[in-house]
Amino acid sequence: MLFYFCKCIACLPLRWVHRLGSGLGTLSYWLDSKSNQIALANILQSGLTENDDQARQLMKRSRIEAGKALLETFFIWGQAAEKLLPLIHEIHGWEVVTQAQQDGKGLIFLTPHLGCFEITSIYYGSHHPISVLYRPPKMQALSNLVVSGRQKGKVTMAPANASGVRKLLQALKSGQAVGILPDQIPRNGEGEWADFFGKPAYTMGLASKLASKSNAVVVMAFGERLGDGKGFNIHLTRVDDIHTPALLNQAIERQIAQCPAQYLWQYNRFKQRRYAMHKLEKKSSATEADTPDQ
Repeated sequence: MLFYFCKCIACLPLRWVHRLGSGLGTLSYWLDSKSNQIALANILQSGLTENDDQARQLMKRSRIEAGKALLETFFIWGQAAEKLLPLIHEIHGWEVVTQAQQDGKGLIFLTPHLGCFEITSIYYGSHHPISVLYRPPKMQALSNLVVSGRQKGKVTMAPANASGVRKLLQALKSGQAVGILPDQIPRNGEGEWADFFGKPAYTMGLASKLASKSNAVVVMAFGERLGDGKGFNIHLTRVDDIHTPALLNQAIERQIAQCPAQYLWQYNRFKQRRYAMHKLEKKSSATEADTPDQ
């Protein structure tokens, strides 16, 4: 069913996909108050707006952009790579890639829930091999759709398990590239608590560990969604240090600040996982115990 939906969406011009997505986002804004509350709380926590009115305006814009993001994902999954590449107009920061290749280093591309994070790996994969980490959905049919929709050109998928991590590390040691969604909440036991916009968020440790073990060049990749379905601009920014989850979150914060309206604020980065909360409580207790009396 979803396969045919992707094919139907892919038959439309991107302009119409984004217009439909804008309508979907607006409808969701009016009907889904819970997501609005999460998005508004996250925006207020970020400190990227000056007052509550600006925060509410940003929340509404981001909800509309989220509708565009959803439908454009199905559009991209249903299209062949050669039809998607003409939609990319400008590439900023490609010299980072060129320099890393000249130095014989691997590349870790970090693509947060910002703009069109599907298009960046497709563009890179049209030139060079890249292995992209993904969390397989529980439904096999949906998992097949995700893999087939993303594996275009020289893009291959690596499942978020031990074998997938080994695949990423091997690619980096061979001087190739990998792609990771760095602001996805990790499974229990696979992350650490680190501040994200000043509030503890359970943060993946994998990206930091891969960077430490491989000495790869780390790059933030952002697919900027242009207005009225005109396409995308890709922005690549080298990150000097993500060797701890705290530094990783700081890099994500800087990236979001460039285009906050296209961040998926309704994604609950501060979601509390039972195992993770137990670790946070133990850490807090240990810190209190080590603090001398005043």
